[in-house]
Amino acid sequence: MKEIKAIIRVHQLDAVLNALHTHPELPGVTVSTVRGFGRTVGRNETGSNVPVQYGTVEMIKLECVVNDEDVDDIVDMMRQASHTGNVGDGKICVYTVELMVKIRTGIRLGRAE
Repeated sequence: MKEIKAIIRVHQLDAVLNALHTHPELPGVTVSTVRGFGRTVGRNETGSNVPVQYGTVEMIKLECVVNDEDVDDIVDMMRQASHTGNVGDGKICVYTVELMVKIRTGIRLGRAE
Protein backbone atom coordinates (compact mmCIF):
# COMPACT_ATOMS: atom_id res chain seq x y z
CA MET A 1 0.00 0.00 0.00
CA LYS A 2 1.05 3.56 -0.66
CA GLU A 3 -0.01 6.93 0.72
CA ILE A 4 -0.29 9.73 -1.80
CA LYS A 5 -0.08 13.32 -0.54
CA ALA A 6 -0.67 16.20 -2.91
CA ILE A 7 -0.45 19.93 -2.29
CA ILE A 8 -2.44 21.79 -4.95
CA ARG A 9 -3.87 25.23 -5.67
CA VAL A 10 -7.20 25.96 -3.98
CA HIS A 11 -8.97 26.67 -7.26
CA GLN A 12 -7.92 23.28 -8.71
CA LEU A 13 -9.66 21.23 -6.00
CA ASP A 14 -12.92 20.62 -7.89
CA ALA A 15 -11.07 19.47 -11.01
CA VAL A 16 -8.93 17.05 -9.03
CA LEU A 17 -11.85 15.62 -7.05
CA ASN A 18 -13.91 15.20 -10.24
CA ALA A 19 -11.03 13.25 -11.80
CA LEU A 20 -10.51 11.09 -8.69
CA HIS A 21 -14.22 10.21 -8.53
CA THR A 22 -13.80 8.42 -11.87
CA HIS A 23 -11.17 5.98 -10.51
CA PRO A 24 -13.01 2.77 -9.50
CA GLU A 25 -10.38 1.58 -6.99
CA LEU A 26 -9.87 4.81 -5.05
CA PRO A 27 -11.13 4.06 -1.52
CA GLY A 28 -11.42 7.73 -0.52
CA VAL A 29 -9.52 10.95 -0.05
CA THR A 30 -8.94 13.38 2.83
CA VAL A 31 -8.95 17.08 1.96
CA SER A 32 -7.39 19.76 4.19
CA THR A 33 -6.77 23.46 3.82
CA VAL A 34 -3.14 24.21 4.62
CA ARG A 35 -0.77 27.18 4.52
CA GLY A 36 2.88 27.28 3.55
CA PHE A 37 5.43 28.62 1.14
CA GLY A 38 7.58 27.18 -1.58
CA ARG A 39 10.78 28.19 -3.24
CA THR A 40 9.04 30.88 -5.30
CA VAL A 41 5.42 31.26 -4.14
CA GLY A 42 4.33 32.62 -0.78
CA ARG A 43 7.55 34.36 0.19
CA ASN A 44 6.85 38.05 0.52
CA GLU A 45 4.60 38.08 -2.56
CA THR A 46 3.80 41.54 -3.85
CA GLY A 47 1.82 42.61 -6.86
CA SER A 48 0.20 39.22 -7.45
CA ASN A 49 -3.33 37.97 -7.00
CA VAL A 50 -2.16 35.11 -4.74
CA PRO A 51 -3.56 35.63 -1.21
CA VAL A 52 -0.53 35.77 1.09
CA GLN A 53 -0.69 35.91 4.86
CA TYR A 54 2.35 35.92 7.16
CA GLY A 55 4.62 34.90 4.29
CA THR A 56 2.50 31.87 3.38
CA VAL A 57 -0.07 30.99 0.75
CA GLU A 58 -3.24 28.91 1.20
CA MET A 59 -3.19 25.54 -0.56
CA ILE A 60 -5.13 22.27 -0.43
CA LYS A 61 -3.65 18.99 0.81
CA LEU A 62 -5.13 15.74 -0.49
CA GLU A 63 -4.24 12.43 1.16
CA CYS A 64 -5.23 8.89 0.20
CA VAL A 65 -3.99 5.35 0.79
CA VAL A 66 -4.14 3.12 -2.29
CA ASN A 67 -3.02 -0.25 -3.58
CA ASP A 68 0.45 -0.28 -5.15
CA GLU A 69 -0.92 -1.06 -8.60
CA ASP A 70 -3.15 2.05 -8.58
CA VAL A 71 -0.46 4.59 -7.63
CA ASP A 72 0.66 5.62 -11.11
CA ASP A 73 -2.91 6.08 -12.39
CA ILE A 74 -3.98 8.17 -9.40
CA VAL A 75 -0.82 10.30 -9.40
CA ASP A 76 -1.28 10.96 -13.13
CA MET A 77 -4.94 11.91 -12.59
CA MET A 78 -4.00 14.32 -9.80
CA ARG A 79 -1.18 15.87 -11.82
CA GLN A 80 -3.21 16.36 -14.97
CA ALA A 81 -6.22 17.81 -13.13
CA SER A 82 -4.16 20.21 -11.00
CA HIS A 83 -1.71 21.37 -13.70
CA THR A 84 -1.89 25.04 -14.74
CA GLY A 85 1.67 25.36 -16.00
CA ASN A 86 2.39 28.21 -13.60
CA VAL A 87 4.88 28.41 -10.76
CA GLY A 88 3.28 27.17 -7.55
CA ASP A 89 1.14 24.36 -9.01
CA GLY A 90 2.17 22.15 -6.09
CA LYS A 91 3.71 18.74 -5.43
CA ILE A 92 2.67 15.09 -5.20
CA CYS A 93 4.55 12.68 -2.91
CA VAL A 94 4.17 8.92 -2.52
CA TYR A 95 5.05 7.03 0.69
CA THR A 96 5.05 3.36 1.63
CA VAL A 97 2.41 2.41 4.21
CA GLU A 98 3.58 -0.31 6.56
CA LEU A 99 0.28 -0.94 8.32
CA MET A 100 -3.29 0.35 8.21
CA VAL A 101 -5.95 -0.62 10.76
CA LYS A 102 -9.64 -0.01 10.12
CA ILE A 103 -10.98 1.44 13.36
CA ARG A 104 -14.56 0.12 13.09
CA THR A 105 -13.67 -3.48 12.18
CA GLY A 106 -10.12 -3.87 13.47
CA ILE A 107 -9.07 -5.27 10.08
CA ARG A 108 -5.32 -4.91 9.61
CA LEU A 109 -3.91 -4.26 6.16
CA GLY A 110 -0.23 -4.31 5.34
CA ARG A 111 2.53 -5.89 7.40
CA ALA A 112 0.19 -7.96 9.62
CA GLU A 113 -2.24 -9.21 6.92
